[in-house]
Amino acid sequence: MSEIDVERAVDPIALFGLWMSDAEAAELNDPNAVALATATREGVPSVRMVLLKRVDELGFCFYTNAESQKGSELAENPRASMCFHWKSLRRQVRVSGSVAELPGEDADEYFHSRSRLSQLGAAASEQSRVLASREALVERVKELEREFPGEIPRPDYWRGYVLWPEKIEFWKDGEGRLHDRFLFTRSGGVCGGVWNKERLFP
Repeated sequence: MSEIDVERAVDPIALFGLWMSDAEAAELNDPNAVALATATREGVPSVRMVLLKRVDELGFCFYTNAESQKGSELAENPRASMCFHWKSLRRQVRVSGSVAELPGEDADEYFHSRSRLSQLGAAASEQSRVLASREALVERVKELEREFPGEIPRPDYWRGYVLWPEKIEFWKDGEGRLHDRFLFTRSGGVCGGVWNKERLFP
């Protein structure tokens, strides 16, 4: 993606798709890894890496345990930010907006597309809670494997989320730290509205 293409872009979702394609070709591991920042009702922040699973007209989709720290924070404060950093490409994308749960059918479809061990691990994990030992987790996985020799039911707490973007910022490294930054801000409702674009000082 050339600089002039970035400057001419008017649709940030389409531009993100192009940058993600570049990352998939350049990054050795998990080009879809993204730092997800959430906060409590009181505004105490926390951040961790998750994997982006889909981007569409609704927004940026990921899956997690709703009873984890991030799930609990999203339940009481459904706003979040994401930051993608593709070091080899010297690019970043920052996204912020509101978060909603995806339909259960979406979570079912993705859950059952994962490997059997990943499904067992998700079902066995009481994410973010104290674990006595690794052996206890391994034993819990073995118990579930015996309990469900066929299809593993998706736990109710394992859900999908979508971050509906209100702002998307694209950052591109420049010589002498004269970086390029373009901020898209949306005005209007979900699945609609107009994107306004501004260049920012680096």
